This record gives sequence, structure tokens and C-alpha cells, in this order.
Amino acid sequence: MIVLKEICKTYQVGEEIVKALDHASLHIKAGEFVSIIGPSGSGKSTMMNIIGCLDTADSGEYLLDGTPIEDYTERELARVRSLKIGFVFQSFNLIPQLTAYENVELPLIYQRVKKSERKRRVNDALERVQLLGRMHHLPSELSGGQQQRVAIARAIAAQPALILADEPTGNLDSHTGQEIMGIFHELHAAGNTIVLITHDPSVAKQAERAIHILDGRVSEVAL
Repeated sequence: MIVLKEICKTYQVGEEIVKALDHASLHIKAGEFVSIIGPSGSGKSTMMNIIGCLDTADSGEYLLDGTPIEDYTERELARVRSLKIGFVFQSFNLIPQLTAYENVELPLIYQRVKKSERKRRVNDALERVQLLGRMHHLPSELSGGQQQRVAIARAIAAQPALILADEPTGNLDSHTGQEIMGIFHELHAAGNTIVLITHDPSVAKQAERAIHILDGRVSEVAL
């Protein structure tokens, strides 16, 4: 499903050139649950941005479902992000003025999904994360764990083939983090491909495979 070949990405910070990714290569099959682990500044967020089509590499090749990303137009990339990829972020990225229901529904409105279908998908997604009873609450009225559940519901309501999670337990206590990881295990069991970015070895080892990244270089590690 995902093939990165010799991906390089550099940034200029002041007068210094930083190699965020240095000839990074990896393969992820459809239906896998893979963690990408590395310390802060290792390049893992850059890799997630490239996998998620939020950024492009300076060199190398990225194949998504067999198609080189460089063959897509900007409009096509936006469509890929909207329909194929569900994003879950450490900071939840919920809109504070919208209820849980409305936060989950919003991407479906952008996709022009019919109202009846939107309602079905939103209810199904909130039920899967056990938040149907809180659907009319604003983010400020929810705990951190509940906000992350809403973020996961928003990601899965679009029925993406791939879920990208960037430090999804980073702002949560250990007990709540375990509950959130339980949801990811359920999603994986249901057939979703999951790529989870983390700095925490105890989180990374819950995946089927762990890929280590350090100074922009990638290696596979035993769990």
C-alpha cells in the first residue's frame, strides 16, 4: 500500500541545512499496524507528513496504492487526503465552537456526502468510540481522552483505507492512553491500515511491526 524509496527531505534552519529524512525507505502492506518510533527531531513527523500527502520529498519515490505521488495534481492530492487517509493528531485539532457530532460531520460535508449518509456515518463512528451519549458536547466539555475519541471518530467516519496517528496518546495519562490504543487495535482488527508515530517504546511495541527512525535514517526493529 505504501512504498517509500530513498526519500530525502531537507530544511534550512538559519544557516544550517537539516536532513529530516536521509534516503529513507520502507514498505507497509494493506491491513498492517505499523509504528514509527524515534526521539524528537528524528524525522518521524516529516515522514508522516509525506506519507499523508501533506508534504512532498526533495528526492526519492513515494508509491501509494501503486501510484507515484508525483503523478498527482494538487487537487488530486487533496482528494487522496480527504478520501483515503484519516488523520489523528496529538493535539486533537477539534474546532472548539462545534459539538462532537459537528466535528465528526464536517469532513463529510466537505466531501459532499448526503445528509442521511452523514448522519449514519457520524453515529456509527461515535458509537465505535463509545461517545454517542456525548455527541452534543463541545470539546471544552470533554476530557482529553474523550476529545481524542472524537478525533478518531472524525478520522474513521470518512471510511479511509489508511489511518495516520501522530503521537495519539502523547497528551493523555497512561490509563486513557491504553484505552485509545485499544480503539486502534479494534480498528486494525476491522481491517484498517494503521501507521502510528510515537516516541514511546511501550506504545510502539503494541503494533505488529516497529520502524525506528533516527537522524532521518530508517531501520526496522524487533518488538
